[in-house]
Amino acid sequence: MALLFGLCTDQNMSWPKTLERWQLFERMGFDSAWLCDHLIQPSRPDGPYFEAWTLLGALAARTERIRIGVLVTSNTFRHPAVLAREAVTADHVSGGRLELGFGAGWYEPEHRAFGIPFPDPPELVGRFREAVEVVDGLLRNDTFSYQGRYYQLTDAPTRPRPVQQPRPPLTLGAHGPRMLGIVARYAEAWNSFGTPEEIRSRNTILDQACQRIGRDPHSVRRSLYYWVPRSDQDPWDSLEAFRDTVGRYREVGIEEFIFDHPRDDQLDTLERVAAELPALRT
Repeated sequence: MALLFGLCTDQNMSWPKTLERWQLFERMGFDSAWLCDHLIQPSRPDGPYFEAWTLLGALAARTERIRIGVLVTSNTFRHPAVLAREAVTADHVSGGRLELGFGAGWYEPEHRAFGIPFPDPPELVGRFREAVEVVDGLLRNDTFSYQGRYYQLTDAPTRPRPVQQPRPPLTLGAHGPRMLGIVARYAEAWNSFGTPEEIRSRNTILDQACQRIGRDPHSVRRSLYYWVPRSDQDPWDSLEAFRDTVGRYREVGIEEFIFDHPRDDQLDTLERVAAELPALRT
């Protein structure tokens, strides 16, 4: 399988600069571009920050080929039926380029600041499992009903249908065994961050979860979010650093690399990486 390469931009840049960067990534030949779903930027909580899905809709209308998504949407911020409708809209605006990133939610301080309930971990995972079932059911069907502990729908319609059929692909963020079990059942791609050793261990857990339900583990794409502030190496320091990062994670099974976008003073490295994308993919 050829490797995929994407870039994730935080919503702390101005609209003109964000648009310029996404269009640059597209011209350079990157496979995907992503936003983050936060109301406060975790690494700079006092700075400005745009909302992800409204910004994604604007960027969908101003790009043409690059795959787009939110890495990953927090289930605590929206009812899953609302997310499904947002996904259909973005899929149409983009002409069928949406990757639907989805996770349980994790950054408690923004919930406290905005008065959004933040459940304990067991409820977070339980709500996420039901939410994935709701999103999956709505996007696959013209109408959908659901009776769960946390979510209930009665003949809820999805019209128009998504451009991508049977639905836009799901990229689910997960680290622990229960979450990886949800990935095994529903996701086209699994996304995580961490050290190579952590990724290797989670990969094994996901393989086992797939095998338990009779799914081919190779049918789930293994996707890495390389979060530079929490990593021991900045891949944008040089082309060699980028190659080394890719090599270390490729050895533990990663097939898709989504990197924090480089700083302004690192754009020369971005250009060198872009020139090597065909070779890096193979």
